Parts: sequence; structure tokens; C-alpha cells
Amino acid sequence: MAPERAAAWHARSPQDVLDALRSSPHGLTTADAAERLRRYGPNRLPGRPGPGPWQRLAQQFHQPLIYILLASGAIALLLGEWADAGVIFGVVLVNALIGFVQEGKAADALAALARSVASAVTVLRDGRMVACEAVELVPGDVVRLGAGDKVPADLRLFDARSLQIAEAALTGESVAVAKDTATVPADGVLAERACMAYAGTLVTAGQGCGVVVATGADTEVGRIAHLLDVTDALATPLTRAMAGFSRVLLWLILGLAVFGFVVGWMRGEALADMLMAAVALAVGAIPEGLPAAVTVTLAIGVARMARRKAIVRRLPAVETLGSTTVICSDKTGTLTENRMTVKVLWQGGRSFEWAENTPEPSAEPGCAGLPAGLNELLVAGVLCNDARLQADAAGGPASGDPTEVALLVAADVGGLDGAALRGACPRLGEIPFDAARPYMAVKVCVADHPVVFVKGGLEALLPRCAAQIGVDGCPEALDPAAVEVAATALAADGLRVLAFARGGDGTLGAELPAQGLVFLGLQAMQDPPRPAAIRAVAACRAAGVTVKMITGDHAATALAVARQLGIAADGDAVLTGRDLAGLDALALQAAAMRVNVFARVEPAQKLRLVQALQAGGEVVAMTGDGVNDAPALKAADIGVAMGAGGTEVAKEAAAMVLTDDNFATLEAAVEAGRGVFDNLVKFILWTLPTNFAEGLVILFAVLAGTTLPITPLQILWINMTTAVLLGMTLAFEPIEPDVMGRPPRPPGAPVLDAVQMRRVVLVGALLVAAAFGLFLRWRGFGASLEEARTIAVNVFVAGEVAYLFNCRSLRGGFWRGGVLANPWFWLGIGAMVALQAAFTWWPAMNRLFASAPPPPAAWLEIGAAAWALALAVGLEKRLTGGSASRPGAARIAR
Repeated sequence: MAPERAAAWHARSPQDVLDALRSSPHGLTTADAAERLRRYGPNRLPGRPGPGPWQRLAQQFHQPLIYILLASGAIALLLGEWADAGVIFGVVLVNALIGFVQEGKAADALAALARSVASAVTVLRDGRMVACEAVELVPGDVVRLGAGDKVPADLRLFDARSLQIAEAALTGESVAVAKDTATVPADGVLAERACMAYAGTLVTAGQGCGVVVATGADTEVGRIAHLLDVTDALATPLTRAMAGFSRVLLWLILGLAVFGFVVGWMRGEALADMLMAAVALAVGAIPEGLPAAVTVTLAIGVARMARRKAIVRRLPAVETLGSTTVICSDKTGTLTENRMTVKVLWQGGRSFEWAENTPEPSAEPGCAGLPAGLNELLVAGVLCNDARLQADAAGGPASGDPTEVALLVAADVGGLDGAALRGACPRLGEIPFDAARPYMAVKVCVADHPVVFVKGGLEALLPRCAAQIGVDGCPEALDPAAVEVAATALAADGLRVLAFARGGDGTLGAELPAQGLVFLGLQAMQDPPRPAAIRAVAACRAAGVTVKMITGDHAATALAVARQLGIAADGDAVLTGRDLAGLDALALQAAAMRVNVFARVEPAQKLRLVQALQAGGEVVAMTGDGVNDAPALKAADIGVAMGAGGTEVAKEAAAMVLTDDNFATLEAAVEAGRGVFDNLVKFILWTLPTNFAEGLVILFAVLAGTTLPITPLQILWINMTTAVLLGMTLAFEPIEPDVMGRPPRPPGAPVLDAVQMRRVVLVGALLVAAAFGLFLRWRGFGASLEEARTIAVNVFVAGEVAYLFNCRSLRGGFWRGGVLANPWFWLGIGAMVALQAAFTWWPAMNRLFASAPPPPAAWLEIGAAAWALALAVGLEKRLTGGSASRPGAARIAR
């Protein structure tokens, strides 16, 4: 915690902050620190205990469809139907256990946040430097920072010597931020507070000293933890649609059962018989296999996505991407490579496109095979540099500021051996970079002569230059206006521009001279977009999915990168966090729907943007990798974290993790998600008519006053065997070829559209007519009750087999995805035929299910009924196009 939580520490002078915290540059006494630790508590993030295992298991039963199954099982128990009840309760239990295991590790984001805070720190106590655990820090402590340290708490800096801190995980800023001690306006956004160091960020260069102003929950990372703690994970489109579907089914089944019971009782039928009929109707109408089918279909989608480098942490997230209408993506490391790269060199009035292969235009003779002036510009970038490109003796990787690493890579591209050059030109002196002095200068020995090289901001170097080096390496007149025009054009393309110069006489004092430098040129760099991300954005737009960039980086950089990616077009606007702060809920919603690029956005604003889009009816996927992304990842309909470069916080908050950190993987994930939902629809479209028909057969028998054509146990046999052996095979169907040519499914759309519901009614009516008709027909021919009921059961099974072919494709023939593309389809049909033969002819099964072999002539009528059903559905599909959601109706991405 921290005193004066609302204080804008960045707007107060260092001495004012020290006074307010009753501290000094020499730190606190041990006694003061102990007393404050008791008052404010340890420097750790508070956790909120989640539900226990039993509570999580109980939550698996809290959904309407499970209520239906539990009620039917209870009724079966009441009537002594032990087999029925056992099967129903078994299905419920298996489904609950699968959900319990899948969600067991779903909410550890706060623990990951706590692990992101440094564990050790150097602090001044009693005027002496001591080491202590970060958890023991208190407001008023004075902490020293050095390169490689993780900042342990929020600090107001009062000493900064070439201090640079990487804040990408907190702000989204791709470049390490230079720190100083100057005050910042109170309304300055997080990324602009150069006098502050925030918990969880990393020191990349220099040294500094600051006073602790916030610990634990009151740090900026603590505020994110609070947002994450109070942000509820939303139900996905699939779970919402299935819940609504189940509620409708619940009332329909109950209504039919009660209606049948009341009608039969009023006609004078025995109460026990009518109760049995009501149970038979309920058991018939309940799709017992649906929960398991949903789980299996989603699990298969998980496996398919894993092969495409997308790891799903929560099953319903598989389908959610298929329904996504907007993808909100962080920039750094997600859409870009998270690697600064020199793209353009400007030297001697000419621009050179720089790539990691052959520089263009073609190289001319020079020291490194390049023009002499260009060669010297690259040499300056190597020698005026503290980074290291090659691994050290211990095998460590390249290290240093990403900008300086980019300069070394640029020189390497140009053919320079940076390590050899540094060895041949030892450093004799330097002026380190400082935020108040935006340049770095080094004095090196070149061929036994002292030479000064300088790099820094153009505004700091250009006024000090009187001449420039031409492409041929010879001095020539400097045109400052031309240099500024070139630098402005490069910046407009989203490039970060660094200027380079050479000292006139080889001397180096405490400051650069006001005049006398020789201008060497410009190196312009950027964190480049991933080429695969450009293609993925285009594919998403073609599929009707809008991509929006939400980043903590500069507005100009964000907009330029967005244009390269195809997210924004010329003339499109960019809104900053400061712009968003002044918008009310309605204005924010309008802006979120209209604008595609948001820059300098803080964590709470990312969350607001996601919620504003959801309020506008969008299904939102949020990608990110940093601590600052976690609340929005959790609040989005589906959060997608980066696996390789992402923080543990982001991964724990997300429902899906991309193992290759590649935005392009989302394209495959969206396609797979749409395929999963297609297969779910295929199963529901296949199973509902049977349940509908079984319930109506019972109802019609009650209304007609005849014997039940099928018993509850026979209904359960049909439902469970066909669901597993026939329906489940649809989960393995390949993705249909036009899946990415359709619009996203509207968020409020029902699981089945109007055309598909008409198909359910058509198939159900045909099954009722065939089963009830053949039952009465063969009873009239003198068949026994067992034989007639066996005929009715086989009509249902044969009809489901025939209809299964129609359900392999929602819009075309069953051969559309390949006749043999799904071997499970054929294996399932073979197994079902074998089991149904046992049901019909095996004496043990005859005794258990009260079945009997029907007359041989009945099989011709059963086959004819199945063939007529398949023909009718095929004709209906041809006439309607298969669905109300036509391919090619995709909306234009905003």
C-alpha cells in the first residue's frame, strides 16, 4: 500500500515526494521500515481465494440441459427404471468430470502477477546499502537500480544516469524508455512519466535511485491485478446459445409431458400408465447425448488447434473464435516482430533501403564494399554503441538496448565486423545518453588518431553541424532543410530516426560543442510488422472479421504500422488514451466501433474498449502478451495470449495461447473454430429430429389411446447408441471449403437458423409417420407387440443412418468434403448395424429390451422409409441452399 494513493507523484519534485513520505535520499531507518511494514503490509499482490474443488465440481451441474437430464434420471428412479436412471446419471457425471478437469487451472492470473514482481532489491537503510527481499519494501524506502534489475515497486526517481527501462509489459511501448528526474504534468499518461519506475518493469541500461511511492496492490501492476480480480470471465457465444437452447427445450419437453399426462388421465387411463407415458415422452425428447457430443466436438477442436500451434485452455473457446466479429490486438510482439530493425539509411542526400539481405541500391566500392560515406555512418553506429551482438564467452545471447542492437545488425548487413571494429578502435572517452541530453558521444582511436562519433536526436545534432559527409566520403555543404524533410518523411512512415555526426577535431569534453560537427546521416528503424500477420489481417477482413490495434506505443508509429498491416487506410484516424479518457460510455462505444487504431492506451482503457465493443454487439477476441493486457484478455469473449514472449499473467488470463506468438495463427484458429461450430450444428441438426419424433410418437399414442410404440428403455437404447456411434462421428468431419467465405455468426443468433429448424420438423415428421405408421400396420397384420415395437425402433435407427449422410454437409451433398475423409463415419455405421442386429436377433437382448425379430417383409418397408427420408432432405437442401446463412453474405470489415 501507499499513503496518499491519489497523489500524482510524477508531478511533484523529488524533494517534495521525499518530504511527503517523511524520507530522505539516505533512506529510512530500520525501525521506521519495520513500523511501516506493519502499517502498510508486505509488498505483494493480494490474492482472492477461488472456489474449492467441490464447489467447482458442483458448478458443472449448473446449466439447464443438465437440469433436464437430472430430472429425467430422478423420474426414472422413482419408477424403478434402474437401467434408464443409471445411464442418464452416468452421462451427467462424465460430462461434469470433463468440465471439472478442463477448468481446474483456469484462474491463476493473480498468482502469476505476484511472481512477476522482483524478489530481491538493493535498498538504503540507516544510510547504508543493504539487500532485502522485495516483499519487505515500504513507502519511503530508497531503492537503487542497475542494468538487469527488475523494478520491485513504484518509484519516484531522484537520480538517473543513462537509465533506461523496458516497460513493454506494462505500457506496450516497444522501445526502452529513457528516464530522468524532471516532473511531468499531472495528466501525463503512464508511458510519458519519465521520472517514474514501475514495479515489474526491467532496467536495460544505466543506473538510478528512487523513493518507493507505492507497494503491493497500490502499484500500477497492482491496479491491473484489481481489474483482473473484479473482471468476470464472460460466457462464450456457444455457452450462451446452448443455455438458451436448453431452456427452450426444457419448457417444451415439460409442456408436452404434462399435456400428454393430463389428456390421458382425463380420458380415464390409469394414473401409473400415464406417468410411465410421460416419462417415456420426456426420455424420448431429451437429447441425452448432447452434453457429451458438445464436449467431444470441442475436445477434437482443441486437438486440431494444438496441431496449428494454438493451445486452448477452456473448451468453449474453441468455437468462440469462429463467432468472433472483432479481434483487438496488441502491436508489439503480436503484430510486429518485437525486434527493432534498421529499414532506411539516409546519407549524402540519398536514401538506402536496408534489409537483412543485400542493401539497395547496389553496393559501390568502399571500405566494406559500400560507398565511403555510408560505410562511415554504419561505423558510427557500431562504435557509438554499448550493446553486444555476439554471444559472450559464457554463451550469453545478444544484449543491450534494442535500438543499439538494431544498429549493430544494420552494420552486419552492410558487411562490417562489429566486434573486430571495436577491438581495432578502443574507446577513449564518452558522454553517456541522458534524457536531459538526448545524445551519446564516444571518443575512439582510429588508426592512432582520436575520432569523436555522436548519435542522438536530430534536433540535438543538426544545429551543431556545419557540413556533411557526401556519399563518396568527402565533406560537402550541409542543407539542413533537406535533412529535416527527409527525417519528417521517415517519421511519417512510422520509423524512429537517429542522427549521426563526427567531431571536428577529435576532442571530447563534458558537453558537445555548440558548432563544428560534421553530419554523417540518418538511420531509421522500426519494429517491423510480421509478414504473416499482414496476410492474416487480410484473411480476417475477407472473412468479415475486423482487426483493431490497441497499443501503448506512439500514435504516429501505431498508425503507420496499422497501415502497413492493412488495419488502417490513408486518412483513417487514431485515438490516444488521452482522447479516450474524455469520452463517456456512449461516445466510447461509438469511437470503438468506428476507429481501428488506438495508441498510448492504458490497461483500464483496454478493458473499457473491449467492453464498449461488446456493448455494441460484437464478439471480441483480444490478443496480447503483457501484464497490461491481462484484464482485457479475461473480459474479452476470448482472450488469446502469446506463448513464447508473453507473460505468465497474460497466459493465465487468456482462454487460448498461441505457442508461436504469430498473429497469423489466428487465421487458422478462426477457421478451426468455425469448423467446430459447424460440426456442433451438424450433430444438433441430426439428433433433434429423432428426439422430437420419439416424443411425438409417445404423445400421439396417448392421444389415440393406443399402446406405446416404443418403451422408455428402447428409447434410451436408440438415443445413447446412435448418439455415440453415429452422431459423434460428425465431430470428426473435415472443415467445409467455404467456411472462411461466410460472415461471422451473429452474436444473438440461435444455434439453428430458420431453414435448419424447418428441416428438423420435416425429418421429425417423417420419422413419426414412418415409425407410428409401420407399428400400427404390422400390428394390424397380426405381429406381436414386441415385433411391432422392434420395427418402430429399427425405423428410427435406419432413418438416423440415412439422415446422417445428409448431415455431413450443411449445404451440399455428403461427398462434398470427401467420401472417405472421415473414416469414423463408416466405422460408426458398421458398429451401429452390428449392435442393431444384436438388439433385433440376439435372445439376451430380446429379453432385456422386450424386442423380437420382425417378419422379413418388414425390412423392405423400413429400408424404403429410410431412403424416402434421405431423398426428401436432399431435395429440401437443394431448394433452400442448406441454410439461411448464405455463403458470400459476409459483411465488409470495418
